Amino acid sequence: MRSRSRIRPRFQEVPIIRGGWWVPVTNEKPIYLDHAATTPLRKEAFEAMTPYFSDLFGNPNSPYSFAQEARNAVDEAREKVAGVLGCRAREVVFTSGGTESDNAAIKGVASALKPSGRHVITSAFEHHAVIHSCEELVEAGYEVTYLPVGREGVVDPASVENAIREDTTLVSVMYANNEIGTIQDIAEIARRTHRKARAMGRTIVVHTDAVQAAGWLSLNVNELDVDMMSLSAHKFYGPKGVGLMYVRRGTPFNPLIVGGGQERQRRSGTENVPGIVGAAIALELADGEREAAGNAVRGLRDMLIEGVLERITGARLNGDRYRRLPNNANFSFDGVEGEAVLLGLDFAGICASTQSACSSASIEPSHVLVALGLDADLAVGSLRLTLGAESTEEEVRITLDALPGIISRLRAMPSLAST
Repeated sequence: MRSRSRIRPRFQEVPIIRGGWWVPVTNEKPIYLDHAATTPLRKEAFEAMTPYFSDLFGNPNSPYSFAQEARNAVDEAREKVAGVLGCRAREVVFTSGGTESDNAAIKGVASALKPSGRHVITSAFEHHAVIHSCEELVEAGYEVTYLPVGREGVVDPASVENAIREDTTLVSVMYANNEIGTIQDIAEIARRTHRKARAMGRTIVVHTDAVQAAGWLSLNVNELDVDMMSLSAHKFYGPKGVGLMYVRRGTPFNPLIVGGGQERQRRSGTENVPGIVGAAIALELADGEREAAGNAVRGLRDMLIEGVLERITGARLNGDRYRRLPNNANFSFDGVEGEAVLLGLDFAGICASTQSACSSASIEPSHVLVALGLDADLAVGSLRLTLGAESTEEEVRITLDALPGIISRLRAMPSLAST
């Protein structure tokens, strides 16, 4: 959604209708419920990054000892990431973000295995970084099977296995959906895929977009049995502009970005040393706090879900009620558009979204919700509320007080419902 004002008053009138009157409620700071879009940089990561912007600014690929300070920092960060993923340090590739990691994984594998097949399997509700990469493959002569996800937003592992053909080279299914938060059984999908590949005497690579899963779910690549994984630092309280790609040793892969041969020839370009350092610290801390954070946030999520469904008629929860990330609640509302709801929440000092931040400028129905079987009217009337480690019960209560009034006012004024 486009910004409407660069300066916000400290106190605002919240659009809640009680007895036909507007009731002003004051919030001294915005209530941030859009952690699926991005998270604040945590203090520990910022402090670890700071020296590499100034005092230790050397290029990690230069030979002299001063630059080796930067090289050592990158190497240590790679070890930290490997510790979380349960892999070898040399299997970790640093990128510019989740989008690059997805593009590199899908195009890199498809290119490397092109002589043995041009068939790719994915789901109908992947992130656009995956969807658009697959569309480019189709333009280049590949075939892509988009698996249905069902009303609850879950991919059936059996459907993946049944879709595998003699010319299949890649399966890419996201770990947790970025809009509705539903969690896929990636381990079972990978197990079935690899078993069938062995029976066929073929190589089929399994990739998962785990961008939303970090900090909430285990990222152990051996337990998940995946060959490639994409992550993005700013989703787990790390810096923006830094991503991670796990590439299992021996996986066929052609680099997306070529040049100086950094990252063991898999991703050229001078490493973003401060970002890499911050990403590794943030990932290590997020994974260590995963269980406690999940338990705390899950209660707030359930409070949101129950409150919205109880207080607002014509509201529906999108995605499986329980098989979802502990911080995600996604709703659709009869008779309103999501952008109008966001406007009301923004006036109330509450930050939320309708769909992925990467496509929030679009007024098209969410492809994720359409994949669930929702009609276009409901698919444009969605609201995504995603909590974070700093979210509080008071913020949830304020949101639950504000939202019913916003929906009621929009339904009573049809002209606003279509803005």
